[in-house]
Amino acid sequence: MQFPPLQPATLLRRYKRFLTDVSLPNGEEITLHCANTGKMTGCGEKGDRIWYSNSQSKTRKYPCSWELTELPNQVLACINTHRSNLLAVEALENKLIPELSAYDNLQTEVKYGEENSRIDILLTGENLPDCYVEVKSITLVKGTVGFFPDAVTTRGQKHLRELMHMKAQGKRAVIFFAGLHAGFDRFTVAKNIDPAYAKLLHQAIKEGVEVYAYACKFTLENQIPVAMQLTHAVPCFDL
Repeated sequence: MQFPPLQPATLLRRYKRFLTDVSLPNGEEITLHCANTGKMTGCGEKGDRIWYSNSQSKTRKYPCSWELTELPNQVLACINTHRSNLLAVEALENKLIPELSAYDNLQTEVKYGEENSRIDILLTGENLPDCYVEVKSITLVKGTVGFFPDAVTTRGQKHLRELMHMKAQGKRAVIFFAGLHAGFDRFTVAKNIDPAYAKLLHQAIKEGVEVYAYACKFTLENQIPVAMQLTHAVPCFDL
């Protein structure tokens, strides 16, 4: 997945969930839009170097968007969680996820379920059960372990219930954790943050919902991030 042209800045503060003030290299301060609604623990502290894109939109109040954080250990984390679905779609289209590579047709944002939901990705193929794929972002990393969620997610709980319902109907149901942080090599659920989600995930696995977690890597040109992609599955434990 290619990034739009990115520019560096220094993080000053994040507030009202969607707004972030940064300082540009010339000392000018601007406000960016932040697409991440989570707590973003460990993904941006005052003084961190961040990378942002500029939509050049004349209608957006905040045309620039926070895309990446360069952490003190120089590991990159994509904080724009809208990118996770794009990464998953790209990986599926390029047959980079062996567990799901048999499917030839892919649709996004398809209405389904009993709770008025939209599935992130619906895979279909001849003589194959329809496969419902819900994509979640891994941005919370401690040590080398990736976690989800980073905040209580009632929406995520709803998605697990929907997937269990589809599995009960004979469909394939998948929760796909897409790494947006380059610093983890294992994955687990953040039980201490959202015990209800952890309990539902455990139940979903018992009922046949499949769980995969994938790591990512970033590509740089002249020390500027230009792309990222999902690379390989990492072990999931204690789910």
